[in-house]
Amino acid sequence: MPLLDFYPTLENKRVLLRPLQLADQADLAAIALAEPRLWQYTVSCIDSEQSLKEYLEKAIHEREEGRSIPFLVFDKANNKVAGSTRYMQISKEHKRVEIGSTWIGKAFQGTGLNKAMKFLLLEYAFETMQVNRVELKTNELNTTSRNAIAAIGAQQEGILRSHMINDNGTVRNTVYFSIIKEEWPGVKERIFNRFMPDWY
Repeated sequence: MPLLDFYPTLENKRVLLRPLQLADQADLAAIALAEPRLWQYTVSCIDSEQSLKEYLEKAIHEREEGRSIPFLVFDKANNKVAGSTRYMQISKEHKRVEIGSTWIGKAFQGTGLNKAMKFLLLEYAFETMQVNRVELKTNELNTTSRNAIAAIGAQQEGILRSHMINDNGTVRNTVYFSIIKEEWPGVKERIFNRFMPDWY
């Protein structure tokens, strides 16, 4: 199956990931503008209604170009919008995709929501999109994100120095992680299978 035939909605009992829309701005603003620490280690900084609008417009434009698939994250356990995530850096030629631009409000962190949505994204990438490789990356200084990525079974590959420039002009080093298709069955069994009764 091609990587991008349509824009999927992914769902289990814990979380719903549906295609991001401009109409989601109000719900996301309640998180993005109230929690500036979300942007401490990110390239983008959402600090106003205008910057959030531009963020959403850019995400949707990249989707129209086939470069990403952005999602709204809805926490079904709490019946609340939690944030956003996406498939990005999509390469049909090399059967590769990145999971990134993930942010969820503080109230949802450490609740298992992130693991539930990462499972949906990984399962769909490997078992439906049939990719060879899923990449994840984060700021070298973001130890919380690094630990969360390692906790879902991704392997750290290295650190790219002076890799990106943040909105505030500072330069960041980026840590790359990956899971490849040969590893996915083991990761699924070792990391995720014990949660299946709660998710499906």
